[in-house]
Amino acid sequence: MTEFNLQGLLEGNRRSLAKAITLVESKLDSHREQAQDILEAVLPHTGNSIRIGITGVPGVGKSTFIEAFGLYLIEQGKRVAVLAVDPSSPIAGGSILGDKTRMEELSRRDEAFIRPSPSEGTLGGVAQKTRETMLLCEAAGYDVILVETVGVGQSEYQVAGMVDFFMVLMLPGGGDELQGIKKGIMELADALVINKADGDSEKLATMTQRQYTSAMNLLRHTSFWTPRVMTCSATHNINIDAVWGMLVDYYFQAIAERAFDAKRAEQNRDWMHQLVNELLLLRLSQNPAVKALVPELELGVERSEITAYAAARRIMALV
Repeated sequence: MTEFNLQGLLEGNRRSLAKAITLVESKLDSHREQAQDILEAVLPHTGNSIRIGITGVPGVGKSTFIEAFGLYLIEQGKRVAVLAVDPSSPIAGGSILGDKTRMEELSRRDEAFIRPSPSEGTLGGVAQKTRETMLLCEAAGYDVILVETVGVGQSEYQVAGMVDFFMVLMLPGGGDELQGIKKGIMELADALVINKADGDSEKLATMTQRQYTSAMNLLRHTSFWTPRVMTCSATHNINIDAVWGMLVDYYFQAIAERAFDAKRAEQNRDWMHQLVNELLLLRLSQNPAVKALVPELELGVERSEITAYAAARRIMALV
Protein backbone atom coordinates (compact mmCIF):
# COMPACT_ATOMS: atom_id res chain seq x y z
CA MET A 1 0.00 0.00 0.00
CA THR A 2 3.06 2.23 -0.34
CA GLU A 3 1.80 3.72 -3.62
CA PHE A 4 -1.55 4.71 -2.17
CA ASN A 5 -2.19 7.74 0.05
CA LEU A 6 -4.45 6.18 2.69
CA GLN A 7 -4.36 9.27 4.90
CA GLY A 8 -5.45 11.37 1.95
CA LEU A 9 -8.51 9.17 1.52
CA LEU A 10 -9.42 9.43 5.21
CA GLU A 11 -9.05 13.21 4.98
CA GLY A 12 -11.55 13.30 2.11
CA ASN A 13 -9.10 13.92 -0.73
CA ARG A 14 -11.07 13.34 -3.93
CA ARG A 15 -8.03 12.20 -5.94
CA SER A 16 -7.20 9.55 -3.33
CA LEU A 17 -10.85 8.40 -3.28
CA ALA A 18 -10.99 8.18 -7.08
CA LYS A 19 -7.74 6.18 -7.15
CA ALA A 20 -9.04 3.75 -4.52
CA ILE A 21 -12.26 3.22 -6.49
CA THR A 22 -10.23 2.61 -9.66
CA LEU A 23 -8.33 -0.13 -7.81
CA VAL A 24 -11.64 -1.65 -6.67
CA GLU A 25 -12.95 -1.66 -10.25
CA SER A 26 -9.76 -3.04 -11.78
CA LYS A 27 -9.69 -6.57 -13.19
CA LEU A 28 -5.99 -7.02 -12.37
CA ASP A 29 -5.41 -9.39 -9.44
CA SER A 30 -2.64 -7.16 -8.05
CA HIS A 31 -5.00 -4.16 -8.01
CA ARG A 32 -7.79 -6.18 -6.43
CA GLU A 33 -5.42 -7.32 -3.67
CA GLN A 34 -4.32 -3.74 -3.04
CA ALA A 35 -7.97 -2.64 -3.00
CA GLN A 36 -8.79 -5.27 -0.38
CA ASP A 37 -5.86 -4.07 1.76
CA ILE A 38 -7.22 -0.52 1.54
CA LEU A 39 -10.75 -1.69 2.43
CA GLU A 40 -9.44 -3.60 5.46
CA ALA A 41 -7.60 -0.47 6.60
CA VAL A 42 -10.59 1.88 6.21
CA LEU A 43 -13.22 -0.49 7.64
CA PRO A 44 -13.12 1.11 11.13
CA HIS A 45 -13.92 4.47 9.48
CA THR A 46 -17.01 3.23 7.59
CA GLY A 47 -20.66 2.87 8.50
CA ASN A 48 -21.23 6.50 9.51
CA SER A 49 -23.43 7.48 6.57
CA ILE A 50 -27.04 6.84 5.69
CA ARG A 51 -27.27 4.72 2.54
CA ILE A 52 -30.25 5.42 0.29
CA GLY A 53 -31.21 3.42 -2.79
CA ILE A 54 -33.18 5.26 -5.48
CA THR A 55 -34.93 3.72 -8.47
CA GLY A 56 -37.77 4.64 -10.78
CA VAL A 57 -39.44 4.01 -14.09
CA PRO A 58 -37.99 5.64 -17.23
CA GLY A 59 -38.95 9.29 -17.56
CA VAL A 60 -39.66 9.76 -13.86
CA GLY A 61 -36.94 12.42 -13.53
CA LYS A 62 -34.49 10.42 -11.43
CA SER A 63 -31.44 12.53 -12.29
CA THR A 64 -33.35 15.77 -11.68
CA PHE A 65 -34.56 14.46 -8.33
CA ILE A 66 -31.11 13.28 -7.26
CA GLU A 67 -29.57 16.63 -8.18
CA ALA A 68 -32.25 18.62 -6.32
CA PHE A 69 -32.06 16.27 -3.34
CA GLY A 70 -28.25 16.33 -3.30
CA LEU A 71 -28.11 20.13 -3.47
CA TYR A 72 -30.65 20.36 -0.62
CA LEU A 73 -28.54 18.00 1.51
CA ILE A 74 -25.42 20.08 0.83
CA GLU A 75 -27.33 23.14 2.05
CA GLN A 76 -27.96 21.19 5.26
CA GLY A 77 -24.22 20.75 5.70
CA LYS A 78 -24.00 17.20 4.34
CA ARG A 79 -21.45 15.71 1.97
CA VAL A 80 -23.14 13.59 -0.69
CA ALA A 81 -21.88 10.70 -2.83
CA VAL A 82 -23.93 9.46 -5.79
CA LEU A 83 -23.13 5.95 -7.03
CA ALA A 84 -24.97 4.82 -10.15
CA VAL A 85 -25.60 1.14 -10.86
CA ASP A 86 -26.29 0.31 -14.50
CA PRO A 87 -27.00 -3.33 -15.42
CA SER A 88 -27.50 -2.38 -19.09
CA SER A 89 -26.14 -4.20 -22.09
CA PRO A 90 -22.48 -3.45 -22.92
CA ILE A 91 -23.58 -3.29 -26.58
CA ALA A 92 -26.38 -0.77 -26.14
CA GLY A 93 -24.52 1.10 -23.44
CA GLY A 94 -26.02 2.76 -20.38
CA SER A 95 -27.42 6.10 -19.42
CA ILE A 96 -25.17 6.74 -16.45
CA LEU A 97 -22.76 9.17 -18.10
CA GLY A 98 -25.77 11.00 -19.46
CA ASP A 99 -27.18 11.11 -15.94
CA LYS A 100 -23.92 12.59 -14.70
CA THR A 101 -24.00 15.38 -17.25
CA ARG A 102 -27.63 16.07 -16.34
CA MET A 103 -26.50 16.51 -12.71
CA GLU A 104 -24.22 19.28 -13.88
CA GLU A 105 -24.73 21.64 -10.95
CA LEU A 106 -24.37 18.90 -8.34
CA SER A 107 -21.23 17.51 -9.98
CA ARG A 108 -19.55 20.93 -9.69
CA ARG A 109 -19.98 21.07 -5.92
CA ASP A 110 -16.98 20.19 -3.77
CA GLU A 111 -19.31 18.54 -1.24
CA ALA A 112 -20.59 16.07 -3.86
CA PHE A 113 -18.96 13.05 -5.48
CA ILE A 114 -20.62 11.32 -8.45
CA ARG A 115 -19.32 7.99 -9.68
CA PRO A 116 -20.80 5.62 -12.27
CA SER A 117 -20.21 1.89 -11.80
CA PRO A 118 -19.14 -0.05 -14.90
CA SER A 119 -21.69 -2.64 -15.89
CA GLU A 120 -19.30 -5.41 -16.93
CA GLY A 121 -18.87 -7.86 -14.14
CA THR A 122 -16.05 -9.90 -12.72
CA LEU A 123 -16.49 -11.55 -9.33
CA GLY A 124 -19.67 -10.19 -7.82
CA GLY A 125 -20.17 -7.91 -10.81
CA VAL A 126 -21.41 -4.41 -10.31
CA ALA A 127 -22.88 -5.18 -6.89
CA GLN A 128 -19.49 -5.84 -5.30
CA LYS A 129 -17.91 -2.78 -6.86
CA THR A 130 -20.75 -0.57 -5.65
CA ARG A 131 -20.63 -2.02 -2.11
CA GLU A 132 -16.89 -1.46 -1.85
CA THR A 133 -17.08 2.01 -3.41
CA MET A 134 -19.74 2.88 -0.84
CA LEU A 135 -17.35 1.93 1.98
CA LEU A 136 -14.59 4.05 0.47
CA CYS A 137 -16.94 7.05 0.22
CA GLU A 138 -17.91 6.62 3.87
CA ALA A 139 -14.24 6.48 4.87
CA ALA A 140 -13.71 9.72 2.90
CA GLY A 141 -16.34 11.43 5.04
CA TYR A 142 -19.48 11.41 2.91
CA ASP A 143 -22.57 11.59 5.12
CA VAL A 144 -25.21 10.49 2.62
CA ILE A 145 -24.66 7.82 -0.04
CA LEU A 146 -27.23 7.79 -2.86
CA VAL A 147 -27.17 4.56 -4.88
CA GLU A 148 -29.06 5.07 -8.12
CA THR A 149 -30.24 2.11 -10.15
CA VAL A 150 -31.28 2.38 -13.78
CA GLY A 151 -34.51 0.65 -14.80
CA VAL A 152 -36.66 -1.86 -12.95
CA GLY A 153 -35.11 -5.30 -12.72
CA GLN A 154 -32.56 -7.44 -10.90
CA SER A 155 -30.42 -4.44 -9.97
CA GLU A 156 -33.20 -3.26 -7.63
CA TYR A 157 -32.79 -6.37 -5.48
CA GLN A 158 -29.02 -5.93 -5.43
CA VAL A 159 -29.26 -2.28 -4.41
CA ALA A 160 -31.95 -2.95 -1.78
CA GLY A 161 -29.55 -5.48 -0.26
CA MET A 162 -26.86 -2.85 0.35
CA VAL A 163 -28.76 0.25 1.52
CA ASP A 164 -30.58 1.39 4.66
CA PHE A 165 -33.57 2.90 2.86
CA PHE A 166 -34.98 2.04 -0.58
CA MET A 167 -36.99 4.69 -2.42
CA VAL A 168 -39.01 4.21 -5.62
CA LEU A 169 -39.80 7.30 -7.70
CA MET A 170 -43.15 7.28 -9.51
CA LEU A 171 -45.06 9.43 -11.99
CA PRO A 172 -48.49 10.99 -11.35
CA GLY A 173 -51.45 9.04 -12.71
CA GLY A 174 -49.98 5.64 -12.13
CA GLY A 175 -53.01 3.45 -11.54
CA ASP A 176 -52.00 1.26 -14.47
CA GLU A 177 -48.36 1.81 -13.64
CA LEU A 178 -48.91 0.27 -10.21
CA GLN A 179 -50.03 -2.92 -11.89
CA GLY A 180 -46.97 -2.86 -14.11
CA ILE A 181 -44.47 -2.78 -11.26
CA LYS A 182 -43.34 -6.13 -9.96
CA LYS A 183 -44.82 -6.87 -6.58
CA GLY A 184 -41.36 -7.74 -5.34
CA ILE A 185 -40.09 -4.24 -6.08
CA MET A 186 -43.04 -2.76 -4.18
CA GLU A 187 -42.24 -4.98 -1.22
CA LEU A 188 -38.68 -3.68 -1.21
CA ALA A 189 -39.76 -0.03 -1.12
CA ASP A 190 -39.55 1.93 2.13
CA ALA A 191 -41.18 4.87 0.34
CA LEU A 192 -42.83 5.78 -2.93
CA VAL A 193 -42.16 9.36 -4.02
CA ILE A 194 -44.38 10.72 -6.79
CA ASN A 195 -42.27 13.20 -8.72
CA LYS A 196 -43.44 15.92 -11.13
CA ALA A 197 -46.31 16.86 -8.77
CA ASP A 198 -46.60 20.40 -10.10
CA GLY A 199 -48.83 22.46 -12.40
CA ASP A 200 -51.59 20.51 -14.10
CA SER A 201 -50.25 17.24 -12.63
CA GLU A 202 -50.58 18.31 -8.99
CA LYS A 203 -54.16 17.07 -8.49
CA LEU A 204 -53.38 13.87 -10.38
CA ALA A 205 -50.35 13.31 -8.14
CA THR A 206 -52.53 13.68 -5.02
CA MET A 207 -55.00 11.14 -6.39
CA THR A 208 -52.14 8.79 -7.26
CA GLN A 209 -50.76 9.21 -3.74
CA ARG A 210 -54.05 7.95 -2.28
CA GLN A 211 -54.02 4.92 -4.59
CA TYR A 212 -50.46 4.02 -3.71
CA THR A 213 -51.03 4.57 0.01
CA SER A 214 -53.83 2.00 -0.02
CA ALA A 215 -51.64 -0.47 -1.89
CA MET A 216 -48.56 0.07 0.30
CA ASN A 217 -50.51 -0.48 3.52
CA LEU A 218 -50.86 -4.09 2.43
CA LEU A 219 -47.10 -4.45 1.97
CA ARG A 220 -45.69 -3.40 5.33
CA HIS A 221 -42.41 -5.24 5.62
CA THR A 222 -40.73 -4.17 8.84
CA SER A 223 -41.96 -4.19 12.40
CA PHE A 224 -41.36 -0.48 13.00
CA TRP A 225 -41.86 1.27 9.65
CA THR A 226 -44.90 1.58 7.41
CA PRO A 227 -43.80 2.59 3.89
CA ARG A 228 -44.83 6.15 3.11
CA VAL A 229 -46.11 7.70 -0.10
CA MET A 230 -45.14 11.31 -0.80
CA THR A 231 -45.37 13.82 -3.63
CA CYS A 232 -42.68 16.23 -4.77
CA SER A 233 -41.46 18.27 -7.70
CA ALA A 234 -37.72 18.10 -8.23
CA THR A 235 -37.90 20.71 -11.00
CA HIS A 236 -39.59 23.26 -8.72
CA ASN A 237 -37.93 22.10 -5.45
CA ILE A 238 -41.31 21.33 -3.86
CA ASN A 239 -41.31 18.93 -0.87
CA ILE A 240 -37.66 17.95 -1.29
CA ASP A 241 -37.17 18.94 2.35
CA ALA A 242 -40.14 16.72 3.34
CA VAL A 243 -38.50 13.73 1.66
CA TRP A 244 -35.37 14.27 3.76
CA GLY A 245 -37.55 14.72 6.85
CA MET A 246 -39.10 11.32 6.17
CA LEU A 247 -35.65 9.74 5.89
CA VAL A 248 -34.59 11.31 9.18
CA ASP A 249 -37.75 9.89 10.80
CA TYR A 250 -36.87 6.45 9.46
CA TYR A 251 -33.28 6.75 10.68
CA PHE A 252 -34.21 7.63 14.26
CA GLN A 253 -36.97 5.02 14.41
CA ALA A 254 -34.53 2.38 13.17
CA ILE A 255 -31.97 3.47 15.78
CA ALA A 256 -34.59 3.37 18.53
CA GLU A 257 -35.67 -0.13 17.49
CA ARG A 258 -32.04 -1.26 17.14
CA ALA A 259 -32.92 -2.29 13.61
CA PHE A 260 -30.31 -0.19 11.83
CA ASP A 261 -27.20 -2.13 12.80
CA ALA A 262 -29.08 -5.43 12.63
CA LYS A 263 -30.07 -4.78 9.02
CA ARG A 264 -26.51 -3.93 8.02
CA ALA A 265 -25.17 -6.98 9.84
CA GLU A 266 -27.64 -9.19 7.98
CA GLN A 267 -26.69 -7.58 4.66
CA ASN A 268 -22.99 -8.18 5.35
CA ARG A 269 -23.63 -11.81 6.28
CA ASP A 270 -25.74 -12.45 3.16
CA TRP A 271 -23.09 -10.76 1.02
CA MET A 272 -20.38 -13.01 2.46
CA HIS A 273 -22.39 -16.13 1.57
CA GLN A 274 -23.02 -14.79 -1.94
CA LEU A 275 -19.29 -14.18 -2.43
CA VAL A 276 -18.45 -17.67 -1.15
CA ASN A 277 -20.79 -19.17 -3.76
CA GLU A 278 -19.29 -17.03 -6.52
CA LEU A 279 -15.71 -17.82 -5.46
CA LEU A 280 -16.50 -21.53 -5.50
CA LEU A 281 -18.01 -21.22 -8.98
CA LEU A 282 -14.96 -19.26 -10.16
CA ARG A 283 -12.54 -21.82 -8.77
CA LEU A 284 -14.57 -24.61 -10.34
CA SER A 285 -14.61 -22.98 -13.78
CA GLN A 286 -10.83 -22.45 -13.67
CA ASN A 287 -9.99 -26.03 -12.70
CA PRO A 288 -8.08 -27.69 -15.64
CA ALA A 289 -9.66 -31.12 -15.05
CA VAL A 290 -13.13 -29.60 -15.03
CA LYS A 291 -12.41 -27.64 -18.22
CA ALA A 292 -11.33 -30.88 -19.93
CA LEU A 293 -14.35 -32.91 -18.82
CA VAL A 294 -17.17 -30.38 -19.28
CA PRO A 295 -17.46 -30.61 -23.11
CA GLU A 296 -17.84 -34.41 -22.92
CA LEU A 297 -20.46 -34.18 -20.19
CA GLU A 298 -22.35 -31.42 -22.01
CA LEU A 299 -22.58 -33.66 -25.07
CA GLY A 300 -23.76 -36.56 -22.95
CA VAL A 301 -26.48 -34.43 -21.33
CA GLU A 302 -27.60 -33.07 -24.71
CA ARG A 303 -27.94 -36.64 -26.04
CA SER A 304 -29.72 -37.82 -22.87
CA GLU A 305 -26.92 -40.34 -22.25
CA ILE A 306 -26.42 -39.03 -18.72
CA THR A 307 -28.62 -37.03 -16.38
CA ALA A 308 -27.71 -33.44 -15.59
CA TYR A 309 -27.46 -34.38 -11.91
CA ALA A 310 -25.04 -37.24 -12.58
CA ALA A 311 -22.94 -34.96 -14.80
CA ALA A 312 -22.81 -32.31 -12.09
CA ARG A 313 -21.77 -34.92 -9.53
CA ARG A 314 -18.89 -36.02 -11.79
CA ILE A 315 -17.72 -32.42 -12.10
CA MET A 316 -17.87 -31.86 -8.33
CA ALA A 317 -15.92 -35.06 -7.73
CA LEU A 318 -12.94 -33.47 -9.47
CA VAL A 319 -12.67 -30.57 -7.04
